[in-house]
Parts: sequence; structure tokens; C-alpha cells
Amino acid sequence: MTLTVTTVNLNGIRAAHKRGFLDWLEEAAPTVLLMQEVRAPEEISRGILPGQWDSVWVPCRIKGRAGVGVAVRRGRASFEGEPRPILDDAETDVDSGRWLEAVVRPEGGNTPVRVVSAYFHSGEKDTPKQEAKMAHLPRIGARMAELLAEEVAGGISSLVCGDFNVVRSEADIKNWKPNHNKRAGVLDEEIVFLNGWVEEGWHDVVRDLAGGVQGPYSWWTWRGQAFANDAGWRLDYQFATPGLARAAQSFTIGRAPSYDQRFSDHAPVGVVYDL
Repeated sequence: MTLTVTTVNLNGIRAAHKRGFLDWLEEAAPTVLLMQEVRAPEEISRGILPGQWDSVWVPCRIKGRAGVGVAVRRGRASFEGEPRPILDDAETDVDSGRWLEAVVRPEGGNTPVRVVSAYFHSGEKDTPKQEAKMAHLPRIGARMAELLAEEVAGGISSLVCGDFNVVRSEADIKNWKPNHNKRAGVLDEEIVFLNGWVEEGWHDVVRDLAGGVQGPYSWWTWRGQAFANDAGWRLDYQFATPGLARAAQSFTIGRAPSYDQRFSDHAPVGVVYDL
């Protein structure tokens, strides 16, 4: 039994809808869809998705910011239990709408999987935005350690997906030298977190499947000729616990055929798991 999981930063679900998000969704037809930077109240987000999708959402408490969601295709997968916004800090609005956990089970399957839709801070070097990012990363790491330990102890497998807003290496960005340690997302102090999680046992599934190639990128700025020149960054990940990582079969990057056919500045990242 296969489970196709796709993660995508929508750059605003209402804007993505106007640009053809639902056309892509109908064609790609993942089993589980994880969304970030939704930027809308729950009722609006739920109303945009077609009726065959069941969904859960954690909007940001700051209007027009962040927001994450998880949706499953009815008849192919279902939710078990209640979704949990584990890292939704009640005292820090900027940390809301950034982490949503849900347990999903493929239709007819015996193996549930915990999926996480995660939207890390983008940051900005030498500003309070970067301070917020660097404060949030250790909290994420603590939760990921708990999820990893759960599978190691014989419990449920986990999959943390989303826009991490950090590259892992020179292979993950077209223009490494002019950006390394100069821009947020390419700072050694950030990169050490992602690589540390891999060293602890998490698997960067797309990197495992793609091997040591340049890219594959998942984000291109709207500005200039970045998309046309494939001057991208790999910011969108699927990090799996070891047991689930072994079930990964293939991946796709839903890069639009042309600039004017993009519904977001991010491309969807999908992985097929054989459960």
C-alpha cells in the first residue's frame, strides 16, 4: 500500500487559489497534503479545498501571517485522534501557526503515520527576526528528538514536512558563495540544526533519493530571472524517522512549466511511501 505525501508553501492560500492551486491539486492528487504559509482564517482555508478533502488547520494569530494545514483525500486516508499544534506558543504570536501534528491512516492500511506541517521562521540576519528564528529552532529540535525516540521505542513513525527556510549545504542553493553566512537561510548557525537532526537519525528523504546532485530546488524568488535561470534554493523538506524513510520509493518536485503558471514561489515536494 502506498501513501503519497506532498508538502507545499502556498504563499497565501487565497492567492494560490487565484493562480491555479486547485488545478495542480486535481492533477497531482496526493493522498496527504501539508500546507504552510496559508495566511487565512480556518473557515476560508477549509472552504477553498474541494469537498473530497478533509482538513485541519492552525492559523497564525497575526492576521495575514504564517498558518499551517494538513489535508487528506477522503476514501484514501483518514485522520485518527485530534490534531495537535505542539509548538504553538500561547505567549508568542509570531510562533503561532507554524507546527501542526496529525496522525493519518491510509484507507485499508494497518500502519498509521504521524505527519507534521511545519513552517520555520524565515529570519533576517542581524535583526529581531533572526533572533526569533534562532530561538524557535531549539524548540523544534526538542520535539523532533521526542518523535524520533518514539519510533525507536517501537511506536509510531513520524514525518516532518514543510518550509524549513534553511539550506543544508552548497548542493541546496544555486548561488552558494554570495549568500553563505551573508543571508538568513544560508547561515552556519542555522544549517547546524538541520544537519544535526540528520546525524541524530532523521532522514532527509529527498536528498536520500536524489543523491549528491545539485538541488533539486523548491523555491525561486518572484523577482528577476531566478525562475528562468533555475537560480533556486532547496528549502522544502520531508524529514522521516528511520523506519518510514526505508519505505520511501520516489519523489517529485512540482516545478511549474513556466513563470506565469506558478501558483506559489515554492514548488510542491511529493514523496511516495510504500507502507
